[in-house]
Amino acid sequence: MTTTSTQAISEALHWRYATKRFDRTRKIPAATWACLEEALVLAPSSFGMQPWRFVVVTDPAMRERLSAAANGQTQPVECSHFVVFAARKGLDGADIERHLARIAEVRAVPAASLKGFGDVLSGFTEHARRQGTLDGWCARQAYIALGQFMAAAALLGVDACPMEGIDPAKFDEILGLPAKGYGAVCACAAGYRATDDKYAQLPKVRFRAQDVILRA
Repeated sequence: MTTTSTQAISEALHWRYATKRFDRTRKIPAATWACLEEALVLAPSSFGMQPWRFVVVTDPAMRERLSAAANGQTQPVECSHFVVFAARKGLDGADIERHLARIAEVRAVPAASLKGFGDVLSGFTEHARRQGTLDGWCARQAYIALGQFMAAAALLGVDACPMEGIDPAKFDEILGLPAKGYGAVCACAAGYRATDDKYAQLPKVRFRAQDVILRA
């Protein structure tokens, strides 16, 4: 396994920031984007359920509509690649069966051997459904993928901007997500910072480590 130095990781994380203005003329190379898509596919999730879809929006007209549904923010139209993170709505037994079937396929094990795990998944999701927290749980998984995507982008020298300032209902309508059983949670613009983005040169403001890291 190829490792990255602690210095390289630190430098990448200090370099990144929530890019407000992107250079429209610069596009992410195909190989680099393929790596970022792989980061999405490989993102961890609770129980490995992956209750998400990542919508890579390339259509310019659709991006314009999404920009309007994001309070007029320009990142969706200026960036190289725009990803909408959507979470599963109403996750059910069919989703669990699909997950178990994939495990059996990839690990070459009998489906019957996964019954115990399937029972755990069914019990957890049914409890969350009764509590009214299942959709929220799925949405939180999407943020795990967002974090991995942004970290990977920074290590590859790609700028990114996570976006929660969106109208999820309008995003859903534009992308046709409800018919697929998913709903927009957040989005992320990726590309390369514009030279006139004033935020690029501002010092990164964070609390000191001793203020946010607790030791027990």
